[in-house]
Amino acid sequence: MSDTALSGTGLDLPDLGTGTPPCRTYAEVTELRSRRPEAIGEALAARRRRPAFLPADGRLMLVAADHPARGALAAQGRATAMNSRTEMLDRLRTALARPGVDGLLATADVAEDLLLLGALEDKVVVASMNRGGLAGSVFEMDDRMTAYDVRGVVEARFDAAKMLNRFDLDDPGTVASLEAAGRAVTELARAGVVAMLEPFLSRRVDGRVVNDLSPDAVIRSVHIAQGLGATSAYTWLKLPVVEEMARVMDATTLPTLLLGGDPSRRPEETYAQWRDALALPSVRGLVVGRTLLYPPGDDVEAAVDTAVSLVHQG
Repeated sequence: MSDTALSGTGLDLPDLGTGTPPCRTYAEVTELRSRRPEAIGEALAARRRRPAFLPADGRLMLVAADHPARGALAAQGRATAMNSRTEMLDRLRTALARPGVDGLLATADVAEDLLLLGALEDKVVVASMNRGGLAGSVFEMDDRMTAYDVRGVVEARFDAAKMLNRFDLDDPGTVASLEAAGRAVTELARAGVVAMLEPFLSRRVDGRVVNDLSPDAVIRSVHIAQGLGATSAYTWLKLPVVEEMARVMDATTLPTLLLGGDPSRRPEETYAQWRDALALPSVRGLVVGRTLLYPPGDDVEAAVDTAVSLVHQG
C-alpha cells in the first residue's frame, strides 16, 4: 500500500508556487515539507471544514492517532506495530475514507501529513495537546502540554482539543497538570473551541502507571475533570467503557465520547458493550485508535464499518 519506495527525484510535485493541492505520495509530502513548510499553513487555511461539529444524528465517529507522540507504538500485542509512519498513514487514510467516519484525533505531525494528502476535507479534527507523559517513563504522570497549544488549535481552525487527565492522589505533581488543563479549558472556551477531557484515577503499581477502571474510580475522575476551567460550556468527556456504565454516565450531563477498548480477544462481547453504552443519553459516539487501525485479521475497513454501524445506525 505504501509508496515509500519512490525516490525523491523526478517527482511530479504539486505546483509549489500556486497553492497546495493534495500530495499523491509520501515522497511528495516530504518534498513539500522541505521546500515550502509554509504550505501547511496555507493548506490549513484552505481546508474545507464541516458546517457543524455534530452531524444531523448528533453522534460522532472519530479515529484516534495520538499514541505515537507518547512513545506508545504497540498494537495487537506487537511492540513495534506502529513503527512505520507510512503504514499508519495508509491505515488512517483507509479509515477516514469509510462512510460515516466523522474525523480524526491526532497530534500535529499526523494531522498535517493527512492534511497534505487531502484526507481531512470535510472532517472534524480534534487536536491532541498534552503528550509529555511518555509511556513507561519515570515522569509518565507529568502530562505537560507538549503538542498543540490553544493558539495552535485556533489558528489551525480545528474543532476541538483533547487532553489526557490522569489524577494520582499520591503524586504532588498532579496539581500542576490540573492547573494546566483548567487553564486550557478556559482558553479554549473563550475561543469557542470544544475541550475534550479524558480523565482517569491513576497510580503506580510496581513502577508502572495503572488506570483504575472500577466504576467508582471512573465516576470520581469524571467529577474532577468536569470541574476544570472557568466554564464547562464547551467541555466534552472521553471515557472508557467499564462495568455499570449507566451509573458512570449518571455522574455527568456533559456530552461524552467512548474510548474503544480492545476487542481482540472477544470482539463480539466488546461490540455489545459499545452498543449498550452508546444507548445512554449523554454518550454521543466513539473515539477509537489502534483497535480499528490494527484490528484482528488486519481488515481495517471491516473494523471501521462495524464501529460506524454502532455509532450512526444504533
